[in-house]
Amino acid sequence: MGAALALLALLVFAAKWLRGFEGVQEFLAEYTGHSALPEGAPVGLPAWLGWQHFLNGFFLLLMVRTGWLVRTTTRPAGYWTRNNKGLFRTQGAPRKISLDLWFHLSLDALWVLNGLVFMVLLLATGQWMRIVPTSWEIFPHAASALLQYASLDWPVESGWVNYNALQVLAYFLTVFVAAPLALASGLRMSPAWPKNTRRLNVAFPIEAARAIHLPVMFYFVAFVVVHVGLVLATGAMANLNHMYAGRNDGGWAGVTVFALSLAAMAAGWLLARPLFLRPVAALTGKVSR
Repeated sequence: MGAALALLALLVFAAKWLRGFEGVQEFLAEYTGHSALPEGAPVGLPAWLGWQHFLNGFFLLLMVRTGWLVRTTTRPAGYWTRNNKGLFRTQGAPRKISLDLWFHLSLDALWVLNGLVFMVLLLATGQWMRIVPTSWEIFPHAASALLQYASLDWPVESGWVNYNALQVLAYFLTVFVAAPLALASGLRMSPAWPKNTRRLNVAFPIEAARAIHLPVMFYFVAFVVVHVGLVLATGAMANLNHMYAGRNDGGWAGVTVFALSLAAMAAGWLLARPLFLRPVAALTGKVSR
């Protein structure tokens, strides 16, 4: 922690030092940190993004928790074996997995389903234009925004109309790169992956999936920490109204919905215990100790 704080202080000092040069000041004047949106890009955030924010946050919190338990727990509190009947029947006997892994995979499935809904709505409403770079100018603008953040002289926020270039790149990386990598690597490590497809296994070895999955998890954690920190530090009430209430005013609707979402996340965290998970898991398989 001390080293991290020292590095942060050094970064701030270096950014402020750079801003003292005339050439850097001219760069910041030319590239303000906001690149132009495509013609016809929507203004404002629709209501569906509010519940998408909540569901993504809820699933991600519990996925990180259960994923870490799967990785670190040596003696699981219980095991689950799928019922090999109904729609999901296989020729071989179902594999017994830990209760933590069952919950993790169940959350993964819900997260992917929510992500598919998000993608459809993103494309159907034109909101994709707000988070997909459409010009090479996004990169110097992003460099400008990064320098402004690092020097603690932050770029002007106008998230209701247009994200700054650094936000656009971060959202694009999260939605279109990190999420697919998490899905592909998680699927490769899951019991659902076909075991007898030699060419596929050679093309995408499980060692590569493991090398990808954990860093992607750390990326999501870092993204959430920075994202929430900046939301609260750059005008919490207005930002929460944008994100959770679909409104551009100074009311308390967004704060209220955000507080309720935090309460739901806390309840989910407390209920994600073997005592409560066993009866749910027993609906689709055999639970054993």
